[in-house]
Amino acid sequence: MTTDHINIEDSNVVFTKEMKKDYTILIPDMSSIHFSLFKNVFEQYGYKVEILKNEGFSVVNEGLKYVHNDICYPALLVIGQMIDALNSGKYDLNKVALIISQTGGGCRASNYIHLLKKALKKAGYSNIPIISFNVKGLEKNSGFKLTLPLINKLLVALTYGDMLMLLKNQVKPYEISKGSSENLVDFWINHLGRQFEHDKGYKIKEINRNLERIVKSFGEIPVFNEKKIKVGIVGEIYVKYSKLGNNHLEDFLISEDCEIMVPGIMGFAMYTVDNSMVDIDIYGGSKIKRTSASLIMKYLRMYENMIIRAVKKYSNFTPPSSFEHLKSLSADIINEGCKMGEGWVLTAEMVDLVKMGYENIVCTQPFGCLPNHIVGKGMIRKIRDIYPNANIVPIDYDPGATKVNQENRIKLMLSVARENQELNNPTKDCEVADIKEDSLGVKGYKIGKHLKAGN
Repeated sequence: MTTDHINIEDSNVVFTKEMKKDYTILIPDMSSIHFSLFKNVFEQYGYKVEILKNEGFSVVNEGLKYVHNDICYPALLVIGQMIDALNSGKYDLNKVALIISQTGGGCRASNYIHLLKKALKKAGYSNIPIISFNVKGLEKNSGFKLTLPLINKLLVALTYGDMLMLLKNQVKPYEISKGSSENLVDFWINHLGRQFEHDKGYKIKEINRNLERIVKSFGEIPVFNEKKIKVGIVGEIYVKYSKLGNNHLEDFLISEDCEIMVPGIMGFAMYTVDNSMVDIDIYGGSKIKRTSASLIMKYLRMYENMIIRAVKKYSNFTPPSSFEHLKSLSADIINEGCKMGEGWVLTAEMVDLVKMGYENIVCTQPFGCLPNHIVGKGMIRKIRDIYPNANIVPIDYDPGATKVNQENRIKLMLSVARENQELNNPTKDCEVADIKEDSLGVKGYKIGKHLKAGN
């Protein structure tokens, strides 16, 4: 009998309470900043976790070997990365577990776990436990529980991650000393990690204080006074953030002299929770789940407001838009009933970026993700009709797409962007305050509220 006919569900090993102490949980990377902070939270709860960083052809090859080639590209990469890590010899195969997310919606990501079970069986790793990371009770693991306190702390880590990503992207293209923004990100990840170890950094007062210090510290990095092409990145959530998924798109855009804006993960989280509440309201469902979702949404709104308020109050960086504002932007273009994959929020993010001045947009489209081809590539013409200055290029990511072709398409978009900038955006002069040293020991030109990095 071939493995295709084996009951994969029965063959999976459950992650138990006894395994929690000794097993290392491998997490596929998506956004390095956020996942580094998530790692710190999980470790506070006694889990031993490692974020996978392995890349290269071997990852894609393992994915193609064990996942059918008509499945979406993110599934192929995530499963390929996990099996490649298991093949590396780095881990004790009797003391390792894997974790994978399940959205519970119409996206095929809900079925990744079943694809992974089948792949592990074929690869000879059927003894390795798989943990489902979901808030809908889709899979049961006695050794891994998503409690409300843990969820809240992960949301706080998400808040810090969004803030660090936002500010790094606005400073990095202009920094005088290369690596300053990345070093500051590392400082804050380590600093927040130490706070998490002592159960600090989670209270409202502590969050506000940390966000204030984060904003001020990035405002004190020395920067060049020059104008660069502003580029937004949207798309399916994995290829939007993952360096493995988008062939290091952010690094490429930086090398092309661009400033990047990537909408935070917070917006997607709020979109997901909002969808679950709407579904229960319309179609019925558990009152307990509705109450839990409402509570999570309450905290998400609060944390989102903290980010926006801190950026506006302590700097002149561009703050993110609120979730409610995003919903209003999509009203004339796409119905809120379009909620498969990234749904209407992807379209709204493109409109928001255009209105914020990031009218040059890369829309990342993974192979096999039909919903995002509709709400992403399918909405470009409509957006251009309303916003003629929108300069959007859809880029397909799949095993057969070469990095050279992807980058050449982006370069064509950037050439149009530079022409538009020369015509419509004359260079503006600005002044920089005196050099000083902040409380973190970071020397640099302090960017006051009257200035913005790069303007």
